Amino acid sequence: MKNKNKYILVLLIVFGVLAAGCMGQQTTPVTPTQSAPTDTKPAQTAPVIQANDKSTNDKMTDQDAQKMVTDGREIFRHDTFGDEAYWGDTLKLHQAIAGAANGGVGGGVDPKTALAVGLKVDVDALPPELVNNLKAGKVNLTDPATTIALLQLDAVVGVKGFFDENKNLKSIGITCALCHSTVDDSLTSGIGHRLDGWPNRDLNVGVIVSLAPNLQPVADRLHTNVTTVKAVLNSWGPGKYDAELNMDGKAMQPDGKSAATLLPAAFGLAGVNLHTYGGWGSVTHWNAYVANTQMRGKGVFYDPRLNNKAKYPLAVETGDWNIRNDPDMVTSKLPALQFYQLSLKAPIPPKGSFDETAAANGQAIFNGKANCDRCHVPPVFAEPGWPMHNASEMGIDDFQAKRSPDEMYRTTPLKGLFSHMKGGFYHDGRFATLMDVVNHYDKLFGLGLADNEKNDLIEYMKSI
Repeated sequence: MKNKNKYILVLLIVFGVLAAGCMGQQTTPVTPTQSAPTDTKPAQTAPVIQANDKSTNDKMTDQDAQKMVTDGREIFRHDTFGDEAYWGDTLKLHQAIAGAANGGVGGGVDPKTALAVGLKVDVDALPPELVNNLKAGKVNLTDPATTIALLQLDAVVGVKGFFDENKNLKSIGITCALCHSTVDDSLTSGIGHRLDGWPNRDLNVGVIVSLAPNLQPVADRLHTNVTTVKAVLNSWGPGKYDAELNMDGKAMQPDGKSAATLLPAAFGLAGVNLHTYGGWGSVTHWNAYVANTQMRGKGVFYDPRLNNKAKYPLAVETGDWNIRNDPDMVTSKLPALQFYQLSLKAPIPPKGSFDETAAANGQAIFNGKANCDRCHVPPVFAEPGWPMHNASEMGIDDFQAKRSPDEMYRTTPLKGLFSHMKGGFYHDGRFATLMDVVNHYDKLFGLGLADNEKNDLIEYMKSI
């Protein structure tokens, strides 16, 4: 037994030396009868992480993540990136909103009109007394002064008013939330709690912009006249916007229809590569693109793919492929903005909004006979990797694809589909219903789906 213990001790010493060597530590072997030397320089090793350090690191990560979400939400909802210099100071949109009676021009925009063109009001920004008065019908919704009061409360989703010391509206800017948020109508139609990431398919961006008193800068950029600009803006319709028009100058499709596309959902994008119908880039790429080239914020943006005179003549002419503002009011906000957007979960379909039995049958068809899961891979319902396809693979024209740098279409994620069916499906709403979409693919791929299978498949898509 004594010899056995001796062998065990020797083995422990050997393993200790080997372990130290494997970790790259330079140590002096110490025997039971030998003290460690004290006159040598300390070994150059990495800091040893104590047991409680990991917990500290986790806490720091959690705190940072929460701060990113909080900061990102604030940026998404309220930051104009300095674009008031364009929408207010240049286009004078605030003057049209205020009206002549409130220091602006024309009749002004009252809340009733604002709600009619799809603008939303955040009920959580309203004082209790005003909420009660709205419920009681005691608020004048036909007076532009009421709109100005809502702007002073920062209650109009996606629109930020700037006021002088006398509370006169002096400028106006827009935020990400204008197009990519709506409300739950909890108080009344158009007034409720915010739903960030939901596309505002009620919003008529074109009509709103067309109200600006000074559209000459837009006409000059597009090499046309103000009358034509207004005609193009009014051709978009609710829930649509053209984010390439000021790059390629293509206002209409070859068939004469508007080139504007449906506002996409900004939720459920975690795990999904590329953003937009044409797969321009990542979420943060598109944030930078929109903040600088569409919202006209004051930041930095670089995309050499736009430096193509044949394809993007206006981007080359204006230098919008390589924007450099000093100070830069955009770039520092991109990390938190991206973090917040990727944290936005797709909404869960309400109980009773689909047939559960039919949806269960439809799931089997989705993953089986219809082979939908080949591209819409659960649980992200897009393709992991590079989710891009030629127009011929989808059985449609390539007009919108050709406007993007890679000239392809991205597989659109399906989660939360129930929340943005207004306006139709595909990038331009060409299919009015889900049945139209199913029929298209049934014919394109020769699936041979029976009517009951189609119906079940639709119920499943509504349940995702």
